[in-house]
Amino acid sequence: MSAEKEICDIYDVNKIPTGKTVDRTAISLSDEEYFLIVSAVLVNEDKKILITKRAVQKLWAAGMWEIPGGGVKAGEHSLDAVCREILEETNINLFGRDYKILETHKRKTVEGNKYFADIYCFEISKEDIQNIKCQEKEVSDYKLASLEDIEATAKDEKFLRFDDLKDFLYRCIS
Repeated sequence: MSAEKEICDIYDVNKIPTGKTVDRTAISLSDEEYFLIVSAVLVNEDKKILITKRAVQKLWAAGMWEIPGGGVKAGEHSLDAVCREILEETNINLFGRDYKILETHKRKTVEGNKYFADIYCFEISKEDIQNIKCQEKEVSDYKLASLEDIEATAKDEKFLRFDDLKDFLYRCIS
């Protein structure tokens, strides 16, 4: 049985949907086309951040630590996508919650495709943490980490995109 195709919208340089879609597993975009992903910095009352470890069977960056997130499906709003991805990967339900901060970054994949990354910051509770269940095919582990712990993991080259996220992470815990 084949895996279900994950179709995503294509955006222009100003993050406006073009009306085109593409299979997320076979993205090949022109220089003026972008796709959209989402991530969430989840901060507890002790100013620690929930980080997740990518499952070993992931095609890209297997076993690396990151802030959780994923792809935005065609027709899906960024906020709905981040709530869906976090629920799928961690069992934390963010639907209906307010986020503290939203920032958008422009990035490029290793294959050279461009994308927008909407990064949200949410506060999470002790109950959220107690109810975490990792999605096996996506996440192999999780932990609450101080910014210093994340920085040390990044220095060991085991945390994704720390340099891109550093300022945003500091804003989330302040």
